[in-house]
Amino acid sequence: MVSRGKFITLEGVEGVGKSTNLQFITQWLNDRKIPFVQTREPGGTPLAEQLRALLLTRREEVVDPMAELLMVFAARAQHLAQVIVPALQRGDWVVCDRFTDATYAYQGGGRQLDRTRIEQLEQAVQGDLRPDKVLLLDLDPETGLRRAGRKGVADRFESEHLAFFHRVRSAYHARAQAFPGRYAIVDASQPLEQVQRALGQELAHLL
Repeated sequence: MVSRGKFITLEGVEGVGKSTNLQFITQWLNDRKIPFVQTREPGGTPLAEQLRALLLTRREEVVDPMAELLMVFAARAQHLAQVIVPALQRGDWVVCDRFTDATYAYQGGGRQLDRTRIEQLEQAVQGDLRPDKVLLLDLDPETGLRRAGRKGVADRFESEHLAFFHRVRSAYHARAQAFPGRYAIVDASQPLEQVQRALGQELAHLL
């Protein structure tokens, strides 16, 4: 019988260095010959990527927070069915750039949606499936947005005001306090070498 793969998610506000550190994680897994799937949210399948584009595109129309939340979970349902669950069942590890903790942070904290609405959708879409480890790259939003600003044109979320990102960060911290066994907070203001040393230690614990 194949043992279920590990499910790792990488979280944080804009500009924390998720892309660079995802490369480190995938190299760490490759070095140990651990089969894995790398994916992202929203996205990960053709339909979910189309929903991602709808969510991130700046538009004149104000997007209702509940409409945004439902699109996020619609993309997640497809992603789970097509990519995440099959990979875990094969025994592969899954490395995902954001997952439901981002929904609690961005839609719950940032948009200030009722957390019970998110919990209801989480249970309906995921059942009991939760990440084995949430790696939270933590950074003050001012620094993060400065870093993110170097990448070019801001998307609909990156265009939010600073107070939004402070609420997002606070929501992440609240999640980490509520689920300390699942969360690992890594100070993303440290030199990259120290950040990746901390990530490697957390990954080693999963073995």
